[in-house]
Amino acid sequence: MRSLPMLTRTRTTDVHLDGQQQQSTGDWYRPIRMIVLSLLAVALLLSSSVTFSPRSEAAAAATSCTTPCQHYDVVVIGSELEGILLAQAAHKLGKSVLILDPRPKPGGQLIQGQMLVLDEPHDAKARSLVQGEMKRLFDGYNNKSIRTFAEFNQYYNGLIKSIPLESGITIQSIHSVQTTPKGSSRSIQSITYKSRDAKTHTVAASYWVENTDFAAIAGRLGLTRIPGTESLFKGGGPAPEYMAATYMLRFKNVNWNELHEATLRDYPLTKLAAKYGPGTYVDWNFGTGFSNLTAKFKPKDTQLKLRGINSTYQRDGRVIINALLIYDVNPSDDKSVQAAIKKAQDEAPRILEFLRKNIPGYSKAQLDTLPDYLYIREHDRYVSEYVLKRDDLMNSRMFWDNVSIGGYPIDVQGTRRFPYGQGLGKPDRYGLPLRSFEIKGIDNLLTAGKNVGAEAAAYGSVRIQPNTGLAAQVIGIIIGREKKPLRELDAADFKRIHQYLKKDYKIQVQA
Repeated sequence: MRSLPMLTRTRTTDVHLDGQQQQSTGDWYRPIRMIVLSLLAVALLLSSSVTFSPRSEAAAAATSCTTPCQHYDVVVIGSELEGILLAQAAHKLGKSVLILDPRPKPGGQLIQGQMLVLDEPHDAKARSLVQGEMKRLFDGYNNKSIRTFAEFNQYYNGLIKSIPLESGITIQSIHSVQTTPKGSSRSIQSITYKSRDAKTHTVAASYWVENTDFAAIAGRLGLTRIPGTESLFKGGGPAPEYMAATYMLRFKNVNWNELHEATLRDYPLTKLAAKYGPGTYVDWNFGTGFSNLTAKFKPKDTQLKLRGINSTYQRDGRVIINALLIYDVNPSDDKSVQAAIKKAQDEAPRILEFLRKNIPGYSKAQLDTLPDYLYIREHDRYVSEYVLKRDDLMNSRMFWDNVSIGGYPIDVQGTRRFPYGQGLGKPDRYGLPLRSFEIKGIDNLLTAGKNVGAEAAAYGSVRIQPNTGLAAQVIGIIIGREKKPLRELDAADFKRIHQYLKKDYKIQVQA
């Protein structure tokens, strides 16, 4: 059984945008409080039968509406796909859910970043590990019914249908309360935010979900950051370092048949690799490699690099490419993100001309509509109740509180320090525990997607969307079906949970 939040409340705290914490109790109250606490201490000494009682996160949050506000079972901050899956699962089971998105428009990296080239995890026997709602997306992707931006957008809009979602909000303050006698744990009671129309609102929730790529909630709570890519290899310093972000590139008027036939003429694969670079392969749907050619492209800015191509044929001459890396993007710094987007957009016409001259099938290509945002691989992550390690992945460790089974090579994308990236192994399959999505020290704060608690040496695999997307959906189901707070669930509860996940949802997350 995990430690439980206690009834005693020692302090309430408001965290404001300036980072300062203000005591919510006025000076006039302190003498009275000291007298009351002294009397309580005497009573505890006189009677050994007086104990602290567990208090659920829901009970804590229910007392949080000190000003006019609305209470929800779940409030998701951000509109990344994974948190949307959690919201949808809980909503389907009757829970009240609200999505508050600090971005101007919803969709996160899938829609605004147009990250429409999907990575599918497989185990060592080449079996797909995609399950749950993510399987519907991947089935559509693989059978060509979800390939274009419009089709992805339609899929995403179907997920958020009937769930209240407000974009363009600005968080003004976070109100939390300590829930253990020694103040080692807190519970978020409410947040106050300003909506796009400049009106101020306060909402309370039983659970909060960090679902942004810039730690909209977690980054303001004084939590311990998990060291990122700077902790890998030799030469990393104390400053945070992030895997390269990508600016997705869309093209139209591509002759995919010509590209496919050109590569077939250079078979076998060994000859193809010698000409175009390792991993070069083109079929009727996907094309990869060509690193011998892209290495010749010289960007105007050294922050950018055109790596080997990972592309998807969307239909009707339209292709989307994951290849343009941007180093040194701090996801929590909007100026850093916006500067990277501007540089990538300026580079896009030069890349088009390069592809026209060097890649078969692109001679008449044109730029299609470009994204508003980046595909950001690495987020600032904060210590969770369990932080996944590389050994967990490589040893195929399963956990009593599994909420997902993941896989995928440990792919550490490049930084300016090691621009070509590094692989750290190819796990078979491994478990992702609920505890890796529970922020340590905040009783009712969950994470979704790439905010998962994983060391840098494991993160290159764990971060893949089907791994964390399944976890998010399962957590939403558990919130919807279980009466206990998440942190009170034990191994016996999860044995039962795993049974109904398999029976009712065809989701297998046991060993």
